[in-house]
Amino acid sequence: MTLADEPVQGPALPPEWVAPRPDVVTRLAQRAWSRSPVWAAPMAMLVCMSGAIGYTLATHPAAAGAGDAPTCLLKYTTGFVCPGCGGTRAAWYLLHGNVPAAARHHAIFTFAAPFLVYMYIAWAGKRLFNWKLPQLTIGPRTMIAFVAVWGVWSVLRNLPWAPFTAFYV
Repeated sequence: MTLADEPVQGPALPPEWVAPRPDVVTRLAQRAWSRSPVWAAPMAMLVCMSGAIGYTLATHPAAAGAGDAPTCLLKYTTGFVCPGCGGTRAAWYLLHGNVPAAARHHAIFTFAAPFLVYMYIAWAGKRLFNWKLPQLTIGPRTMIAFVAVWGVWSVLRNLPWAPFTAFYV
């Protein structure tokens, strides 16, 4: 064996730089992901979203009373409107084509819904059929701006004086 055949040994890495071994659940999920068919993830998401849409259509949240299903536990117990309050009603109105009523109940969900649907179609189409639809990428700045707007909007819709009372649902 010559010197050129020996592996090159660099400086030893500090222990905190070495990636830890994944835990049992992560290894199980990675193994299942690597063995699953290509259609499994898009189908699982489609089944979950179909269940959510079916639940929304079956419960008619726009006509539900305060204690009727579906209800928000935070709003029911504290009276505060959480960041997601109105999302189910907005989805119900979107499914019925009433965009102004959907925006009245949850403007941010109404704004984000078409993007989320497109992102799913682009991802599933590329994975299943190798479609070349442009992928929407969400950078850190966009995500931070979205969360900041959502947070400010969530606070404004809980303020008890006009004009903010118009945001209360």
